[in-house]
Amino acid sequence: MVHIRSQDFIQSISNALQYISYYHSSDFIKAMTLAYRNEQSIPAKDAMLQILTNSKMSALGHRPMCQDTGMVVAFIEVGMQVQWDSNQSIEEMVNKGVSHAYLNRDNPLRASMVSDPAGKRINTKDNTPAITHVKLVQGNKVSVSIAAKGGGSENKAQFAILNPSDSIVDWILEKIPQMGAGWCPPGVLGVGIGGSAEKAMLLAKEALMKPIDIQDLINRGPNTRIEELRIELYNKINALGIGAQGYGGLTTVLDVKIQDYPSHAASLPVAIIPNCAATRHVHFELDGKGEADFVPPNLDLWPKESWSPHTNVKHIDLQKITKEDIKNWKVGELLLLSGKLLTARDAAHKKIAKLLDSSEKLPVNFTNRFIYYVGPVDPILNEVTGPAGPTTANRMDQFLAMMYDLGIMGTIGKAERTEEAINEIKKHNSVYLSAVGGAAYLVSKAITSSKVVAFPELGMEAIYEFEVENMPVMVSVDEKGKSIFSEAPKQWKNKSIPIREFS
Repeated sequence: MVHIRSQDFIQSISNALQYISYYHSSDFIKAMTLAYRNEQSIPAKDAMLQILTNSKMSALGHRPMCQDTGMVVAFIEVGMQVQWDSNQSIEEMVNKGVSHAYLNRDNPLRASMVSDPAGKRINTKDNTPAITHVKLVQGNKVSVSIAAKGGGSENKAQFAILNPSDSIVDWILEKIPQMGAGWCPPGVLGVGIGGSAEKAMLLAKEALMKPIDIQDLINRGPNTRIEELRIELYNKINALGIGAQGYGGLTTVLDVKIQDYPSHAASLPVAIIPNCAATRHVHFELDGKGEADFVPPNLDLWPKESWSPHTNVKHIDLQKITKEDIKNWKVGELLLLSGKLLTARDAAHKKIAKLLDSSEKLPVNFTNRFIYYVGPVDPILNEVTGPAGPTTANRMDQFLAMMYDLGIMGTIGKAERTEEAINEIKKHNSVYLSAVGGAAYLVSKAITSSKVVAFPELGMEAIYEFEVENMPVMVSVDEKGKSIFSEAPKQWKNKSIPIREFS
């Protein structure tokens, strides 16, 4: 009988979450670097280098690679010969570890979990509770696979119960473009096949915990139907041309991981869940000898080059922009922003709408301002702000007409906008700019001052005024309504990297 002390388990959970907040796994770094080397789309290649540079900065600085530090998901296998030295349940111990990790003073992580989800949606302040799955197995160890799953990728999960004769590949290829770029590709796609509705979703989530190894599989060739399916989906999804951040390109997925389970003869449950460019997960075991040990990745894995702006990039003064200036901006063009902008995301927009409905005075003048959709991590030491990358813009589309009525000049976020939002952008001769999701620490270095100017009770969803210097963004929807997210994939569809380049 092996005794596992509660303090060892709790501390290992906490250490694991801190570790994955700033370290990508070695397999991810290698896969992203390979995709970067092979990419031919200039906007996608630039985005990938931002992600890789951000990744190395986070590893060196021990700060989150993404401002969305995730919802904690833990798969725990407990050996039946294990004895717990604890008066707490496994879920209680997991949540204690989560709380320790997210309230860490040296590297505080953004708390995103809200209670009363159908009502007041009050932030729990320490990112608890985790989503915990426990299984009893043979053995005398505790095995833990733990992830910090970002909301942008989690929101793109898809599920269907197909007819047994339906094509799994066709269904997935139909769903991937509908998911848009809000999940921050390139990343990994988890696929669950079979079981029941809930089992298929768990299979897809568990699949995301597996190492990236698609190039090894391609090189040796498939041995099973599932391996054949992985290669087929990998090639066909990448041939869609969606590319990094939806900018068009050769790589949309770094790997496709599949787990299956027997199902009822009358049904074919299928689930897909993507992992974003902040692919955060780690596996560890406890055998009663103390806390788990986490080894940092080798710094030599990252590319030698780091991101810097192109020499012909436009420098934009946010306090001097005019509608005439915006007319000259082209889709796919990289800009460097300097000056003051305002932040706002879901809760702030909802509160603005409520104040307007009750004819109350707004605390902020939005005239001629740019709105950055972001919820930053709290700063430490001499930081102005913690990591502050963009959130998915189309969640705010329902409020866009309202914000234009308040006089805004334009918006900054990530991923595509709805047709209704694009019509508003055209109507107001405005523009939508995107920053790279997965480059939050890099972006934060362009922020030179930060202060809360409205709704402090909303925490990370408060309205901040940021002053930025050379903040990198891309023109993603121009004043005529042309969108990189619809135009670029058409240019890159059905283009692929020759297999020989992977050997």
